[in-house]
Amino acid sequence: MLSPLEPDLVLPELVARAARGPQRDGLFALWLVARVAGDLVLEPPIPERPVRRRLDALEHRLSSLTLPAPLRRALPGALALLRDGDRRAPGTALQQLVAPVRESLGAEAAETIARTARALRGGRPSAG
Repeated sequence: MLSPLEPDLVLPELVARAARGPQRDGLFALWLVARVAGDLVLEPPIPERPVRRRLDALEHRLSSLTLPAPLRRALPGALALLRDGDRRAPGTALQQLVAPVRESLGAEAAETIARTARALRGGRPSAG
């Protein structure tokens, strides 16, 4: 069974294998978003002020990356959900990225994000 930390294992490997350009930047952006989403469901919860700062830093870093169009269009919605503050929002935000990730970055990255989204929402992650 894989943990919610799976993006920390799979996505850096995909980034390392990708050629420079939008696909590599997209995988890196996805890894950043997945890490922040995972941190938002930690127990005990992170205080609100550091969360806001972390999301602001994430948004700033994402703005400097060259991303594939489907992912570039989907990220603002995911970030809005992460800012929502609801405990289920991180899993929902990642779930909404699955289709754009599959379209622009491939099935392996999409499946990683789907498993992580399920784990963050409290479902059982599937074995990979």
